Amino acid sequence: MAGGKIKKEKSKSGTGAHAPYQGGISFHKSKGQHILKNPLLVDTIVQKAGIKSTDVILEIGPGTGNLTKKLLEAGKMVIAVEVDPRMVLELQRRFQGTPLSNRLKVIQGDVLKTELPYFDICVANIPYQISSPLTFKLLSHQPAFRCAIIMFQREFAMRLVAQPGDKLYSRLTVNTQLLARIFHLLKVGKNNFRPPPKVDSSVVRIEPRKPRIEVKQKEWDGFLRICFNRKNKTLGSIFRQKTVLSLLEKNYKTLQALQLSQGLVENKDPDMDFSGLGDSNENEAMEIDDDEVDEELDVEGGDAEGEASEFKDKVLGVLKEGDFEDKRSSKLTLQEFLYLLSLFNKAGIHFS
Repeated sequence: MAGGKIKKEKSKSGTGAHAPYQGGISFHKSKGQHILKNPLLVDTIVQKAGIKSTDVILEIGPGTGNLTKKLLEAGKMVIAVEVDPRMVLELQRRFQGTPLSNRLKVIQGDVLKTELPYFDICVANIPYQISSPLTFKLLSHQPAFRCAIIMFQREFAMRLVAQPGDKLYSRLTVNTQLLARIFHLLKVGKNNFRPPPKVDSSVVRIEPRKPRIEVKQKEWDGFLRICFNRKNKTLGSIFRQKTVLSLLEKNYKTLQALQLSQGLVENKDPDMDFSGLGDSNENEAMEIDDDEVDEELDVEGGDAEGEASEFKDKVLGVLKEGDFEDKRSSKLTLQEFLYLLSLFNKAGIHFS
């Protein structure tokens, strides 16, 4: 195993499903504990991270320390966040009395509930069930780190790096690409882990945008939720729906009534905390994919028969102004989404 074997007496585990793997510790699949056993892969991940000797490295889910050892050798300090007290003890035992011990700080706790200290780089092989909330927690961290090298379930990783027109292009894609540049580094087969997970993985590199693209988080999230509700329908079709028009008109009238309070709209998100963008289960399909037949099947008549809607004309006028009426969210770039939102805001139409 990477980082050298810990010699112990042979275990009498036989063929038991929960045999101890390293240091006498059994790993629990239900907790997402899959330890990297391929030393070449560990070396590749460290090399791809581009670690400097002055770097403070955040490692999430260090397990028994195979990757930790390589990180300690490459950087200035490793801050390891581990929820399992057994792994914490094993980690401390592994490096105790070595020259590396004074450069390792172990924090026991749930990373999603832990206030993260300063770090330059994050390197992590994480439990896949926390992929989305952890990604957005990291991207809302200040000051911004240089990069994160993270192992994700392969489909989740491919959602992060998807491009307009790809089947996996989604609200998750646009939300993460708003905050960071993301690159796919390598595919990792399930047999590189012990115990092997059910799915393949991928390693991605995440580089937070500097400076950030400034948007109001709640408004941006509300806007994308509407756009990706039926990502393969035209925007003209989506924004003609009665429920969408009703929501937007309610916002419009409320904001008009509050016009006296200058800055009320502008200062809703002073701290730019984007952790909320990952609150839904993004590992699943987050929006309804209507890939098969993309006709305008069930567009609601937002204008009840004979009822002329001045507000509906206003909304559709925005789409026409930007030439968006016949475009589809599944094929819009990040820049196009930003431009469309700016046109709506210019017309006094808001999404939160």
